[in-house]
Amino acid sequence: MAKGKVKTPVKAPVDQKKGLDKLDKKTITKFRKVLLKEREQIVGEVKQIVESSKEMGQDGIQDIGDEAANMYNKQVLLSLNENERMRLQEVDEALDRIGNGTYGICEECGGPISLKRLEVRQVAKYCVPCLTKLEKEGL
Repeated sequence: MAKGKVKTPVKAPVDQKKGLDKLDKKTITKFRKVLLKEREQIVGEVKQIVESSKEMGQDGIQDIGDEAANMYNKQVLLSLNENERMRLQEVDEALDRIGNGTYGICEECGGPISLKRLEVRQVAKYCVPCLTKLEKEGL
């Protein structure tokens, strides 16, 4: 090398697919464990809600006010149960996507869902731009 010349380092070409959005096996395994744990928690909560709703009104003679309160509480518990079922369905769909190799891929555009988004919402089906577009169309 000649005196006075500084050799500038050559940057390796950036592979767009190997950015933060690329999910490796270790990351997918981590998300799978989180989703399985959440599924277990949801199933436990649903079982507890069902048991609670069965027990309501089983404690002797009640007047009309008690009966109405119990009916209302049962309706609230059953609506919570429906919300839990929807959460369970989302978790199961995410686990299915892991199984078939489409986890982390936007169902709208086919592009990657950012790792940050998946860390916040493991059941995400859409990337942020597509979700924003779909929400605007839905309004």
